[in-house]
Amino acid sequence: VQLQASGGGLVQAGDSLRLSCAASGRTFSGYYMGWFRQAPGKEREFVAPITWSGGSTYYARSVKGRFTISRDNAKSTVFLQMNSLKPEDAALYYCAAAPLNRGFDQQKYYDYWGQGTQVTVSS
Repeated sequence: VQLQASGGGLVQAGDSLRLSCAASGRTFSGYYMGWFRQAPGKEREFVAPITWSGGSTYYARSVKGRFTISRDNAKSTVFLQMNSLKPEDAALYYCAAAPLNRGFDQQKYYDYWGQGTQVTVSS
């Protein structure tokens, strides 16, 4: 089972980035696919989840209105479009998978994790 996150980079405040998470090794149709982030010295923070079936989404208050999570079922890939980036969005971004019969907003619900992709935002 592999979750491969990519798309991070160095951008300026106000710029956009799109992260990708390619899932492989098993069927994730019964799972939330979520994004988390962790800045240096801080706890890992929930960002957003999506379901493969109906595409239901939810956003942390800190990113709502700026970030959009989506998925491409045919490619088993989840995306995180990040617009109007702020310096406080800088972090290592992780994708993860949690069964639908659990919650989606805490790390403990997630069974599978990707390796993370770094997002740096300069002011």
